[in-house]
Amino acid sequence: MKIAVFGRFYNESTTTSVQRLFHYLLDKHADAYIETEFFNIIKKEIPNFDDYKTFKTFDALDGSFDLLVSVGGDGTILRSIIFVKDLGIPIIGINTGRLGFLATIQVDQIEKAIQNIMDGKYKISERSLLAIETLPENTEIKALNFALNEVAISRKNTTSMITVETYLNGEYLTSYWSDGLIVSTPTGSTGYSLSCGGPVITPDTNSFVLAPIAPHNLSARPLIIPDSTEIQLKVEGREESHLISLDSRIATLENGTIIKIKKADFKIKMIDLLDESFLSTLRKKLLWGEDKRN
Repeated sequence: MKIAVFGRFYNESTTTSVQRLFHYLLDKHADAYIETEFFNIIKKEIPNFDDYKTFKTFDALDGSFDLLVSVGGDGTILRSIIFVKDLGIPIIGINTGRLGFLATIQVDQIEKAIQNIMDGKYKISERSLLAIETLPENTEIKALNFALNEVAISRKNTTSMITVETYLNGEYLTSYWSDGLIVSTPTGSTGYSLSCGGPVITPDTNSFVLAPIAPHNLSARPLIIPDSTEIQLKVEGREESHLISLDSRIATLENGTIIKIKKADFKIKMIDLLDESFLSTLRKKLLWGEDKRN
């Protein structure tokens, strides 16, 4: 099995996770590749690094890889899709972060999880993405114009609200007078959108969420729309520009730029182990059922 390993940050739990993962991959004679920047971080942090010199590095992926293992939190998985793109490589996340709706494998489960994957004891959860284009074209966005969690429009260099003029399939919806607007996928519904009062949506739901950020009008509520909808946005405000973020990637757009958002023509494959489900993760992470009355 050809396995790619990706990570971004390093903390105490990362050391334990990396050592347990790498030892197991060595024992199983896996064909393992480590992302170059992560490799350089590990090299400085792990005292017995010589044990892993047989591992190769990668700067880009191709279709020959069977699996990508993300070491970190949900943010690390969001960064990993930059490498996976439309290659269809399944992703599994080892959680060394905090909440972990996407990175669900805990440190003490690493060996069992990897073995189950090698034995084919898992299921694939396909996750929809958002694709974006702007008019005029923005070079920062064009190269990586997709997001797994959300596309967020927000104000820049001002405390004044912005107006986000919103159209759905060419029909005018409303102008959100707010700090911004989030367009979320079902995967992103447990992230930024949830913090702004958006609903939780199961990953297999064919929907997107529009969630205004701190709207001036209390009647501006989150809206669920079919994922076949083409969304068009245009921002006006006191400043000349505003921010747009695609997951963790941020760019600046001039006010008046036309932003078109729709469902991407490919999906990301997330691995779910057979004893896991989105609902069980939801109960665990949101502490549902902790109250004895539930």
